[in-house]
Amino acid sequence: MSTIKILWADDEQKLLKPQIMFLEKKGYEVVPVTNGHDAIEEVSEKMGHYDIVFLDESMPGITGLETLDRIKELAPHLPVVMITKNEAEDVMEQAIGSKISDYLLKPVNPLQLLSTLRKLVDGDRLVQEETRMKYQQEFRNILMAINNSMDAHEWAEVYKKIIYWELKLDASKTASMADILATQKDSANAEFAKFIDRNYVDWLNNEQSPPVMSHDLLRSMVFPDVDRNRPTVFLLLDNLRFDQWKMIEPIISRYFKVEEEDYFYSILPTTTQYSRNAIFSGMMPGEIAKRYPELWLNDNEKGGKNLHEAELLGRQIKRVFRKPIQYGYFKVTNMDGGKQLVDNIHNYIQNNDLFCIVYNFIDMLSHARTEMDILKELAADEKAYRSLTVSWFEHSPLWEALKSIAQQDVQLFIATDHGSIRVHQPSKVVGDRETTTNLRYKVGRNLQYDRKDVFDIRRPEDGKLPRPNVSSTFIFAKNDRFFLYPNNYNHYNNYYSNTFQHGGISLEEIICPIIKLRSK
Repeated sequence: MSTIKILWADDEQKLLKPQIMFLEKKGYEVVPVTNGHDAIEEVSEKMGHYDIVFLDESMPGITGLETLDRIKELAPHLPVVMITKNEAEDVMEQAIGSKISDYLLKPVNPLQLLSTLRKLVDGDRLVQEETRMKYQQEFRNILMAINNSMDAHEWAEVYKKIIYWELKLDASKTASMADILATQKDSANAEFAKFIDRNYVDWLNNEQSPPVMSHDLLRSMVFPDVDRNRPTVFLLLDNLRFDQWKMIEPIISRYFKVEEEDYFYSILPTTTQYSRNAIFSGMMPGEIAKRYPELWLNDNEKGGKNLHEAELLGRQIKRVFRKPIQYGYFKVTNMDGGKQLVDNIHNYIQNNDLFCIVYNFIDMLSHARTEMDILKELAADEKAYRSLTVSWFEHSPLWEALKSIAQQDVQLFIATDHGSIRVHQPSKVVGDRETTTNLRYKVGRNLQYDRKDVFDIRRPEDGKLPRPNVSSTFIFAKNDRFFLYPNNYNHYNNYYSNTFQHGGISLEEIICPIIKLRSK
């Protein structure tokens, strides 16, 4: 590590010798000057040389505040600590207004100086070291959990731990540990795919106790809390992963109190057509297709696949609630829809016991990631993808609408239908013209595929899925694999590799957030 260099401007340098000797023994380099002019000259001539400036407020010639202004013009990001005998409030306010980094009163204790230096200059390094040490301690615990036999709840807890460390390592810029965590996450996804392979069909056929899944979500986790005396809003943010939720949580928490953070498992395929229709209908897709054939289209049929969510919601409410409740539904797929939501949100929630909002932006962002070069640059990795989500949310009509209703006593549920994963490994699939085009799952006849790369359901009814043809098989990509046909294999591999996709089996796609909040 390079030596931290301090420029200390004070006309009483003789009195500072004990403090300077103390800092030098601690490994810092201190360059003393006796007036503001010399301080400005040092910063100007040795641009980028100093890591921090200690600046006396009262010196002959120009004052500390004047010197501060000149230094900030030359080096806006150079930390400056004002040191003074003057406790006058207006001096402090001027210094703070000029963006000082800290304010110390004479006589200065050497330990105060050390604390300030560690906070302002050494802080990132100390945070990195502390984060690295704590993750190293946690690494073994996560590894042991991954390699042990876990149930659905334990897998959700491990996934949330991995996310916690992802965000922690991102924030501390601990790149070496982040690479290790990414490898550990890959291992976790490999074991999680085996877990789903062993248990998924049994869950659906009541051969063992399942976690809450898409078709149980509203009935199990939202409907019981609907209160006719207080509006309930159910917000479904399409394609919202747990890590994205944790990034926008601090923003939402300014206006809403998080009462409970929970999870559910998305059904397969982890796509809007299947998982979101299951959420609003309270049924698995195979049952929707059987009971309401007019409301279901198979993958190979033309037309919108999520055009009947409001009607499916109404039928589920009618089945579940003994007494009728007032409910509403609104879907946002573009900016005009977002503006309409902002303009009418109060009417929507005042006239309904339960109001459901579907907001599609994150899913559009995920798909656009493969279509627009600029988004390929902006969302080049997981950290950038999360950052882009935060930036969008803070400036979205959705956030304006939520801030607006936060002025009332409102109960808010935030959930999603599925997540997404960044794919890297191609896997060849051969199918006929009727085979679906999704990169993370396929349904078709006589599919040829690598068995180790997929979880297959050869009898769709076992997965509570529709059967488009007599010999239809569903296959789901495991881990970070994505399906490609042999034709133009290399071209499409280059095109889709390192993009965010969904439909298959991964922690990111299946384990989804469901958050209960209340306006403050």
